[in-house]
Amino acid sequence: MTAKLAAEEICRLLNLEPNATCGSVRVSFVSKLSIASGGLPAPFADGQPLGSALYFLVTPDAPVRLHRIRNDQLYHYYLGDPLEVFLLHGDGSSERVFLGPDLRAGQRVQLLIPGNTFHTARVIGRRRWFLGGSTEWPGVVPADVEIGNLDELVRSYPAVAADLRAIAASALQEVAPNKAAPR
Repeated sequence: MTAKLAAEEICRLLNLEPNATCGSVRVSFVSKLSIASGGLPAPFADGQPLGSALYFLVTPDAPVRLHRIRNDQLYHYYLGDPLEVFLLHGDGSSERVFLGPDLRAGQRVQLLIPGNTFHTARVIGRRRWFLGGSTEWPGVVPADVEIGNLDELVRSYPAVAADLRAIAASALQEVAPNKAAPR
């Protein structure tokens, strides 16, 4: 049944909207409970929701753009083609991980992205779409999101420079500034 779904239909069915960092997105949960100011160490000292979650859809023309959030996040595979994720670790190393349904091929259905880790991703396989989710703790607020400087990160991570540039170049549309953060 999912083989017959098109990206446009998924966006309509789930009310996903174009987003500056993660293809098309809809926030599905933000905890009504908050951690009070001073209840967490910096950089969360001003307080945060306990957690948050979102759906995201990635297509060849709308990849996960190079960004990081301060919070730990867990990516989840739901439907569609695999997602190739590049993690740029603070120690200068990089990692390539695949989220998708083929567990025998080493794909994962969940991926922990540690807080402050720059990352980017693209759909692979039949090159149609990837539907996933992200849960974050504490919950994400717009100040938690930073768009990566491609030129600086290419210099810092030369082993994956060509991939970083290719993913950045594949984005067909710029998203309006009010959609810059995934929240």
